[in-house]
This record gives sequence, C-alpha cells and structure tokens, in this order.
Amino acid sequence: MLEGKYQDFYNQISIVIDKNKIFTDKLHTLAYGTDASFYRLIPKIVIKTDTAKEVKEILNLANKLELSVTFRAAGTSLSGQAISDSILIVTSRNFRGFKVSSDKTYISLQPALTGQEANNILAAYSKKIGPDPASINSAMIGGIAANNASGMCCGVSQNSYKTLKSMKLIFVDGTKLDTADEKSKDEFRISHGEFLEELKKISNETKKDEELRAKIEKKFKIKNTCGYSLNALIDFEDEFEILQHLIIGSEGTLAFIEEITYETVEDLKDKASALIYFKNVEEACKAVTKLKLARDAKKIIVDAVELMDRAGLKSIENDPAMPEFIKDFDKEVTALLIETRATSDKALDKQIKQLEKLLGEFEVVRDIYFTKDVAEYTMYWKIRKGLFPAVGAVRKTGTTVIIEDVAYPIEVLAQATLELQELFKKHGYSEALIFGHALEGNFHFVFTQDFSIEEEVKRYDSFMNDVVNQVAVKYQGSLKAEHGTGRNMAAFIEVEWGKTAYIMMKRIKSLFDPKNLLNPGVIINDDKEAHLKNLKALPATNELVDKCIECGFCEPTCPSNDLTLTPRQRIVVNREISRLQEAGEYEEAKEYLKLYQYDGLETCAACSLCSTACPVKIDTGSLTKYLRAEQISPRADKVATAIANNYKATLQGMRIGLKGVNLVHKILGTSSLEAIASTFRDWSRGTLPKWTPYLPKGININTRFEQQVLEKKVVYFPSCINRSMGRNSKSTVDEELFDLTVKLLKKAGFQIIFPEEMDKLCCGMPFSSKGYKDQGKIKSDELEESLKKASNQGDYPILCDMSPCTKTMIGNFGSRLKIYEPIEFTLEHLTKELEFTKIDEPITIHTTCSSRKMGLHEKFIELANMCSTKVIVPQNVKCCGFAGDRGFTYPELNDSALRFLKEETKEAKYAFSTSKTCEIGLSEHSNLDYNSIFYLIDKVTKRKNH
Repeated sequence: MLEGKYQDFYNQISIVIDKNKIFTDKLHTLAYGTDASFYRLIPKIVIKTDTAKEVKEILNLANKLELSVTFRAAGTSLSGQAISDSILIVTSRNFRGFKVSSDKTYISLQPALTGQEANNILAAYSKKIGPDPASINSAMIGGIAANNASGMCCGVSQNSYKTLKSMKLIFVDGTKLDTADEKSKDEFRISHGEFLEELKKISNETKKDEELRAKIEKKFKIKNTCGYSLNALIDFEDEFEILQHLIIGSEGTLAFIEEITYETVEDLKDKASALIYFKNVEEACKAVTKLKLARDAKKIIVDAVELMDRAGLKSIENDPAMPEFIKDFDKEVTALLIETRATSDKALDKQIKQLEKLLGEFEVVRDIYFTKDVAEYTMYWKIRKGLFPAVGAVRKTGTTVIIEDVAYPIEVLAQATLELQELFKKHGYSEALIFGHALEGNFHFVFTQDFSIEEEVKRYDSFMNDVVNQVAVKYQGSLKAEHGTGRNMAAFIEVEWGKTAYIMMKRIKSLFDPKNLLNPGVIINDDKEAHLKNLKALPATNELVDKCIECGFCEPTCPSNDLTLTPRQRIVVNREISRLQEAGEYEEAKEYLKLYQYDGLETCAACSLCSTACPVKIDTGSLTKYLRAEQISPRADKVATAIANNYKATLQGMRIGLKGVNLVHKILGTSSLEAIASTFRDWSRGTLPKWTPYLPKGININTRFEQQVLEKKVVYFPSCINRSMGRNSKSTVDEELFDLTVKLLKKAGFQIIFPEEMDKLCCGMPFSSKGYKDQGKIKSDELEESLKKASNQGDYPILCDMSPCTKTMIGNFGSRLKIYEPIEFTLEHLTKELEFTKIDEPITIHTTCSSRKMGLHEKFIELANMCSTKVIVPQNVKCCGFAGDRGFTYPELNDSALRFLKEETKEAKYAFSTSKTCEIGLSEHSNLDYNSIFYLIDKVTKRKNH
C-alpha cells in the first residue's frame, strides 16, 4: 500500500504512463527489484519505460516531489548499483533503437539493446563495440555505459570511456541534452550556464592540482571504476566532453542515458586461442607480466589473457567441452586462456610463433597449443564467460556467492596475487578462487558467505578491510576495476582515492544531483558500513533451481521477458515463497502464490531455452512443469489418463473439430469469424482459445501405399500433430506434410516403415509439458516399444517430422534408437542421395527451442544455405512462445515473443521451420506462410545419379 508522496506520485504518473507498466504489488516489486548483486532493496514503485519521453515525465515528477529514483537496464551488475527502495525505472526491452553511420565508424544505441545485439548489427561490417563484458549477451547498453563495463579484450583502450562519441542525456530536473547537436548544447548553455561554469571550475582546479592530477593519471592507466571518472576532468577542455565522460561509470547517479554513440572497432576474423596450463599461479602471473610488457613494447600482438586458478578450473572441469586431463591436475595448476587476432591467416601464424617463443621459458604442465578452430576456441571463451555463475553453482545451498573485482599494477601482479591467496587462508575462505582479465591486472575473486549468521558477516567485514588495505593502500590498485562501485565499495572510495579526490567526487554529485535523488547510496555514501547492509540471502526452494545465483544470463532467451517474468525472476519469487513458508508466514506465501499463477506459471512457455544460456544449465521450464504437476487435481489426472488410454479417439475428435471450424471459416470469411471468435473469447475472459486464420484444417493420413522392397529403410513416425493437422486457409503449398515427406523419402530411395497402430501413438510431450508426468511416461514407453520393433531394434534410422517430439523421444527413451528430426536427417542421410540446387530467392528460417537444445541451430543455417542464396535468420526471435497449445490459450505470450519478427523477416519470400504449432504463430506474426523445411528441400533437390 502506497502512502504520502508515493501515492501522489502514482496518481499523477499513471495519467501519462500506461498503468500496465507501473507495478506496486509485492510480486513485481520483488521480482523487478532483484539484480545480480548480493544486495537487495524492494522498490515501492517499478515503472517499465519504452521511451525517453516517459523517463522525462518520471524525473520531472520525482524531482518535484523529491522522491529518489534508480535506473535499471538488464540488472546484471554485481555491486548493488541497480536496486532501490524508492522508485525503480526499468528500461523495457522495447527501448532499443539504433543507427549505424554511413561509414560504419559510429553506432548510436538506445539503452535496452544488449551488447551482443549491438555486435550482431555491426557484424555485417566486420565491426563491433569496444566494451566486451562476460555478460555481453544479457547486459544492456545503458548499463554497460553507466558502469564503464569492460571485459576480456577491450582493456582501458576500447572501453566506453575511450570509444564514446556522443550522448543523449536526461538530467534529474528533466532537462534533455544531445552532446552531438549544437542547438541542444546552445540551449543547455542558456538553461544551465551556472552548471557548466562550475563544471569547468572543478576541471580547472583538478588540472592545477599537480598531486591530484598525477594520481588520476596513474590510477587510470589500469582499469578503475571506483568512484567517478575523474580522468574526464583532466583529459578534456570542452565542458560537454567533460560532462559526457563523467557520465561513463557514474552508475545512474548523475543522469539517465537515453542514447549513446560509440566509435566502432575492427572485429578481426582471423583468431587463435590457447588454453595453457602453468605449474602454479605465480608462474602464470609472471607470464602475464611478460606478455603485457611485450605487448606494450609492440613486440607481440595479444588481445586477451584470462587467468583461471585451480579452484576455478575445478568448477568447470566436468563441462563436456573441457579436456578430461584437467581432473588430474594438482592443486597449484593455473591456466591462462590467451587470444591473438590478425588481419590475415599468414599474419596469425606469425603471431602464434612469437607468443610460443615468448612463453617458452615458463614451466607448463601441458604442451602449448593454439587452435584456430572457431568451434573449439568459441567454446573455451563461452566457458570462461560463464565461470562466475558456474562457480556460484557449486556453493552450499542457502549461501550467497560474493564476487570482488580488483586491479593491480602489472609489475606487482604475481606478488599481489600470492598475498591475496594468503588473505583467503587468514580469514577461512578455503573455497575462494581467482580468475579474470590478467593482461590488465584485473582479477575477480569469488567466495561464498552465509549472511544469516552475524559472526559470518563480521568475518566478511574483516576480510574486506584487509583486501581494501592490500589493494588500494599497499599496491595502489583499484578496488573496483570494471564492476562499478555500487554499494559494495562506496564506503572505501576515500581510502583508495584520498580526501581531496573524494571531495571532488562529492562536488560532482552535488552539481549534477543537488537533492541527491538519483540512485542515492551508490558511489557517494558516508555510511562506512554500507557494504554490510541490505545483504541478499539465497534460500533453498527447489533442487531444480537452487544453484541459481540470479545473474540474469538467462533473460534474453525467455519468450515472456517483456510480458511477465523471466526465469531469474521466477526463481526469485519461488525463493521468497519458500522462505515465507519456512518462517510460518503462510498467508503472505499464499498471496505470492496467487499472484504467481499467471505471471509465473501460465505465461511460462516451459521451453527451457533458459538452460542453454545458463552456464550451469538451470532449467526453469522444468520448475514450471514441476509446479504445474503439483496443482493437478485427482479429477484432472483421471481425465488425462482417459485421454492417454484413448488417444486414437482423441485425435479423431480433434480432426472433426478442426474440420468444423474450417467449414465455418469458409462460410463466414476471415473478418467475420475473427470478430465472433474474439467476442466469445472476451466473454469467456480468455478461457476459450483464440482463433486464427492460420489454424490448420483437420486431416487423415494414408499409410497404405505401394512400395518397393529396398535396401535403404527408414522408420517414419509422423507426429500426432502432423497426423491430424494439415494446411491452413492461407497455405501456399499444395501437399500435406505427410504426403510431401513420403515423396521426399521415396525420391531419396528409402523404403518407408511405419510403426504399428500408429494412430494411438504419441511421444508424451502434450502430457508432460502440463505436469502430467505419469501419462507422459505411459505414452513415451508405448512409443519406444513400437519404434524398437519397427526399426528392428535400432537397425534403421527413425524420422519424426517435428523437432519438439524428436527432442522428447531422445530425452525419454532408454534404448539406443537412432532418432532424427528433419534438419539432421537431411544433413546425414538425404544429402547422400539428393543433389541440391539453390533457389535465388530470399528465405527465412526459425530454429525451434527443441532444435536449439539439440545443438541444431547452426546446422539449420547450414542446411538453409544449401537451399537458397539468401537466408534470413531473425536475431531477436528465440522461442516463438506458442508452446504447444499455449499460443491458443495465452496468445499474448506468442505476441510478445514474436513482436520483432515481422520487421526482421520483411525481405523474405518463403519461411520454414520444423514444428507445425510454432509455424501457426510464426505465420500469423510475419504474414508469411511458414512450413516444414522438407517443402524447401523437396523443391531444390533431385535424385543423384549414382
């Protein structure tokens, strides 16, 4: 319940911003209020904003009522800078405009694009943005700039500060400024003349203070995000350059970044990486120092050097991509992951030899080997990027994972690292590990902590004070190298920078934000115990998700991420429900459960794509299925059993229903039926399924046709969907998928075998996805036995024409049957028998969630490129959100997941996928007729002359 000024704020802001984007209930304030850090505050109001106009309205009103606000992009920051107990402004995933300059040297980006999306835009021009944080797939541009996030390769030369061209900003009083526009700057000079004079004064004072200037120059030679970017005061004369560079790394405490224009950097395609194992961390650090000094002297080209100590290696040694021999290393072995990039393959070979020669003097436990294989080195870097979440996953359930982020001068790296390890021992953090961007002297160290015990909090405080003195005082390093100050290091800025610099930072904050309304408590915080307050617990809830550290890597893959909740947010809410139940607060837990039903369960596609982005493969879809199963009533369970036991009749009933609807459609026409169906759905409050003109008609298939007895045999199991659902009223193809597939298999010289009693067979997914595990297993076991018999106990390949069903079968069957969906079957079998001729027409493809989880996305692209000269792969569509039948019952999920599809596929003439139900939603949202890839394969192939 809002009170006082917050209620006034809500009443006024809801006039100008849609109430559906404003949240005050306990579920959404908890879910949206959680970020990747180990701190938590619960906002009173959360607002999802799509436009700069909305942000301006919010800031105007908040400034008038003197209410504090915090800006949030992706919430992947780690130091507590994106949380609030007041008003939280979340940039929605629709705040994502961009523009590339004609010469491709600049790119302008709105705040909600992720770093990877920006790089996807630039990839066609062999360009990228400079910053490359490990969270680049999920971290948004607004946060990357506001934190001056760097990463593995950009160092201090290609970070946001160094590659900034211009900005569009909104200040606390609602004033807007475009630093690339002379008119905007002139207007700002008039409205904020005193502001600019004071900023210039601060800059001039800093330049004249030789001791302070020298300190700033020295500290920014290495990575540093502790406090404000004071280097802006001495690097520039122009007040607008000073201003916009101060915004970099300011963590939302000075202004809102509406848009940033970056200078782009070259993305060299010739690369090689080596995972090199040294006898201990000291030897590895000495190698790093030599690499750094040789690079600075321009004797070698090395783009990235990542260190992973033995504890870090242990956390990932069970990853299938990691070599088996890692498990046998002793406890001191330390790895360096090194990358070098070149303008040509010949130059790359030369660079590799130079690196091998330089590293030859160091003691390694395995031979040095640089790989140029893209798949191999991409996997190494993917594992490195996921190291922090992977480390967090091995913690004891209920403890919090802490990550710190320091930088040492490169000359003292080995000595400082050994001393840091001694601090771990002194304070009893035996499980602590070190990894990070060694080439920049930037290390992350990770340990676990139980903040529910007072003695443990004191231990943490004592440890952090020792770390501060070691890093900032003894070695004059950075307490925060790239993660931002946040709440975590705010209490220690003066220790690192000294009184004069800290006063300068306070003056900057007061100048930009005189009422202290923008993200108060972050960077400037006089509370010397700020790092010990508002600590976040991670209570156990379900072993399916207990390993989650709430990093947010999963969120971009989720089809409901702009509609309701993300996987991370679902886990956050479930943890709170479990905590309340454990504490005996059952009524409040019930409130959460009621609120969670729609946002958490009904609009979860249970596609499990989140597991593909999660470094430790946490599958929130499985949690959803588990929770759905808990809600099944005895009556519903009996109905499901009856359907499973009478599946043939069920399918026949579905065919009749589909035929009836299509008959009505023919009589009434599309517009009339849409209006009637929509009205009835509104009357039923969404309980009646949505009708769409792309709804397939009911069909029967005929498996009785003449065949020759041939040596090559295939078992063809048409999915129950494709046995009962045919083309739709807008279909552009002439044959049903079953008939087309039979024709294609015959063309390739296969004798087709069908399982016996096929009409009653099902993979079980329609049951298990809704929580009916027993019924799903019954159908799965039944199908497995039938396929074993049809394939002569696995002698013949088995083809299923829908990838979701194939994935279910592969996951459920215990026997070693060779089961294929269309993509892999084509590449492995049909290409041997058929000759492909590309069509010179643009096509688009959609890789289903199941295909992605089977590792077939790249293979689908490969197959599509065999068929067409131009293949369009939408970058902003992962799961389509149709989720079996959820596209009919909760169409808003499908709408949200595919909101960018039409724009991304507008140049395509034909569209293909591998799942009938997905194709319904894809067709509706693109105005293209999506069909099985088999239609295209049949069109572009002919039988080879053997």
